[in-house]
Parts: sequence; structure tokens; C-alpha cells
Amino acid sequence: MFLLKIARLGHPIIRETAQSVSKEELNIQPLQTLIDSMVETMRDANGVGIAAPQVHVSKRIIVIEVSADNPRYPNRKAVPLTVIINPVIQSKSQTYETGWEGCLSVPDLRAQVPRSSAVQVSGLDRYGEPLEIDAEGFFARVIQHEVDHLEGNVFLDRLPDLKTVTHLREYH
Repeated sequence: MFLLKIARLGHPIIRETAQSVSKEELNIQPLQTLIDSMVETMRDANGVGIAAPQVHVSKRIIVIEVSADNPRYPNRKAVPLTVIINPVIQSKSQTYETGWEGCLSVPDLRAQVPRSSAVQVSGLDRYGEPLEIDAEGFFARVIQHEVDHLEGNVFLDRLPDLKTVTHLREYH
């Protein structure tokens, strides 16, 4: 495993729709190494999630992990390491919460983004086993953020008002 270069907004891969991962691909070492490297890259950057397009790979893979001591998102409810292959949001709550978001591909910016407060997502785990997750709060927010990356979207696309965009130094 190794650290990967993070693609920034402006690189074409950030705006592309990612390709599905086949079950055959899950059984080969390069894909498992990619997943491990995504985890290490996310942790090294103090992220709480990362999608494969953010590391220059057009595949439908997201990894999420939230620790209570993450300096970018302190005091959040912990979420254990979660790998979702080919995630599909099956349902979203009709209630929305607006919360601060940032992105490893859009460094040094934060904005208040409205998101569904709960989601149900299905997909595969890293070994190809079916996975269903019911998430709420910050975990639901991170899932939606990362799934957006697989569709070529970033958090800025979700903003109803650009007036909440702030530089990270001012955010603190």
C-alpha cells in the first residue's frame, strides 16, 4: 500500500462518471491494493471519506472512516472503516440538514451544504459480499458526498447559495 496523489477540482476525472467494478476485479490483488492505498491516502490527508476518482481511478469505490479526533472534522460520531463498491443510494429521507462540508479535491474551502439526514445505501463490500447500510447524520452526509464524486459532482454543485463558501482559515 502507498499514498496516492489526490486529483483536484479542474482535473477532468473529477467530473467523469466512474465505471462499475466487476466481481472478477474484486478478486485481483491490484484492486485490493488500490482500496488499501485509498484508505491510507484518506487517513494521511485527515479525510473522512474518499472516492476512487479522487485518486485518478475511474471506479465506483468509496471508503469512509470517521474518528472522533479527526482534526478536519472534530467531535463527530465515530464510523468504523467502511468500503463500499458500486454504491447505490436506495432511499433518502425527506428531511434535510445543512452542514459544513469540505473536500480533499477542493482544498481549503468549506461551505454549508444541504443533504438528506438519512440514507439507505447498497453495494458490495471489498470482497464482493452484498452490503446494505442505513446511515444518518454525519455518516449519511459523507456517503452522499462520496457517491456524488462517482457521478462527477462535488459539494459546491449542491450549494443553493454561494455566500456560505469560506476559506478554511476563516472557517476556523
